[in-house]
Amino acid sequence: MLVKTFGSAILGVNAIIVTVEVNMDIGIQFFMVGLPDVAVKESHQRIESALRNIGYKIPGKKIVINMAPADIRKEGSAYDLTIATGILAASGQIPAQKAEEYVIMGELSLDGGLHPIKGALPIAIEARKQGFKGFILPKQNAREAGIVNDLKVYGVENILEVIKFLNGDIELTEEVVNTRDEFFSQLKEYDYDFSDVKGQENIKRALEIAAAGGHNAILIGPPGSGKTMLAKRLPSILPQLNLHESLETTKIHSVAGKMSRNSSLISVRPFRNPHHTISPVALVGGGSNPQPGEISLAHNGVLFLDELPEFHRTVIEVLRQPMEDRVVTISRSRQTVEYPSSFMLIAAMNPCPCGFYNHPERSCVCKAGEVQKYLNKISGPLLDRIDIHVEVTPVPFRELSESRKSENSYSIRERVIRARLIQEERYKDVKGIHANAQISTRMLNKYCKLNDQGITLLRNAMEKLSLSARAYDRILKVARTIADLDQNEDIKIEHLAEAINFRSLDRETWGC
Repeated sequence: MLVKTFGSAILGVNAIIVTVEVNMDIGIQFFMVGLPDVAVKESHQRIESALRNIGYKIPGKKIVINMAPADIRKEGSAYDLTIATGILAASGQIPAQKAEEYVIMGELSLDGGLHPIKGALPIAIEARKQGFKGFILPKQNAREAGIVNDLKVYGVENILEVIKFLNGDIELTEEVVNTRDEFFSQLKEYDYDFSDVKGQENIKRALEIAAAGGHNAILIGPPGSGKTMLAKRLPSILPQLNLHESLETTKIHSVAGKMSRNSSLISVRPFRNPHHTISPVALVGGGSNPQPGEISLAHNGVLFLDELPEFHRTVIEVLRQPMEDRVVTISRSRQTVEYPSSFMLIAAMNPCPCGFYNHPERSCVCKAGEVQKYLNKISGPLLDRIDIHVEVTPVPFRELSESRKSENSYSIRERVIRARLIQEERYKDVKGIHANAQISTRMLNKYCKLNDQGITLLRNAMEKLSLSARAYDRILKVARTIADLDQNEDIKIEHLAEAINFRSLDRETWGC
């Protein structure tokens, strides 16, 4: 008897339906074809033990299982429940017709229980698209899949519940999640707030500008000056995720298996902080079975690279293309997948190996040339993609001991949102441009015009401070954002002067 059940495979951040065909005939052999990996082939032993422990069994017949499409590699243990259901239906232990109405996924334990799977959200989206009646999956993933409307989602704890449901002995409780209510109910305050920061007003101002224009930034300062503390508070002043961004972010984390149990939507912008020992594949994504990397997990949020010069040069260099294209393309001999990677890069570094170059109180003990050598670990093309350079100095004791609270993140975020709305209106007719940081060199003449005073100031600054040519575009973009924060249509001379101060590392005399 031939029976079909349905599972799913993940390609990038999307899913495709996998048809599991089970044919039972005379004989006693077991075959599995359709490009399964080792974990899929091992499902035979898990299924056999699970069925025996709940009072069922695999018939002693010739069983051939085909997983179509056969040219896509099937990986992982999530097909256990799909295959087990097919075997039971082919042997007449459950009705085959009802089983074909659902996408069924789950990893079996030896006692028949179910373990959670990856990619529940994109699988549910594809199941609805293909017209399936419902989706049966482990209970831990039910809320994640339940945010997909017009699809019956059933969370189960063991395979016995599935068998009884398909036999009509019990009714399963449908997981119903109101996507909008769930999204708005989870909007919450961040754990970190700028009101906790003593002093550092110039750094907070720089991060406000970065958030308002979507600019990448680098913080340079001695150990203990607050670089990491400030960076962790950046998401709290970014505009909150909209529903589309929330769903997009949730899909990536679902595919990567980063969703916590019984969770549904990610409503807070991601903040990823990988260690400097990370490999290029872990940062960008890839592997034999391509998975999202840290830059995709930071999509719609912040990627923070602490101690930037300590990262391997090859790791830093792979960031360049994703920062420009805002998407990562991973090519393999059999397939090509894309992961979105629209993130803000915030980097932090010491000014020199000892950490005290330009320190107001302590002397640098580095040898001649070591400061510049340390800075040279960061390539020019990468610095070219970082708009704001900020020198961080230690906070004096008098500011640390003050009891007065600083401005909170909510107030700063309101200004950031107003500036972002101005930019959305300005670039509404330009495809793919939503913030000042994204505009091209060709667009500068249209959106970042300077008056005669501004041109004179910029020319003098570039000559006297020995600014490099790459600083020109960045200064104009940042000045445009500062003008938006002040709600000015024109870039004034004070906006330009403030933007010039954010190009420390472009000065040829820096580090000499």
